[in-house]
Amino acid sequence: MEKEKTIAVLNTLITINNDRIEGYETASSETNESDLKNMFAQFIETSQTCRQELISEIKRLGGEIAEGTFVSGKFFRVWMEVKAALISHDRNAILVSCDTGEDVIQDTYQRALSINLEDITLEQKDTLIAQKAMLLADYNVVKAMKLL
Repeated sequence: MEKEKTIAVLNTLITINNDRIEGYETASSETNESDLKNMFAQFIETSQTCRQELISEIKRLGGEIAEGTFVSGKFFRVWMEVKAALISHDRNAILVSCDTGEDVIQDTYQRALSINLEDITLEQKDTLIAQKAMLLADYNVVKAMKLL
């Protein structure tokens, strides 16, 4: 296992959590619906917790911490859809876009846990599994709200 590869995997997850935080901060500022604001705040808190755990592990490994967001590709398009839905005040479109974003996060964690398995320790794997579960709980909130 190469330390640089481990750090790269962890930094990818930091970046996707940064995307999530930025997206939900933007979404929160664009809506007046208190239940959505509360949901977005919960999601931001989850990603901040995940990000901090990842940062701590990279520091322990002596690596450089990724800053910023991906701001490209599928995740960027998701947040543009959320913003458009917020502007039109289309609650269902907001939730559908959030659902898509949460799917991207789950996919990113799944790739880290399957494709990069040889690049992470068992302890790191346990941390990522726990984080993926926390993020999945948030995802399930979006799914439940879509049903209302």
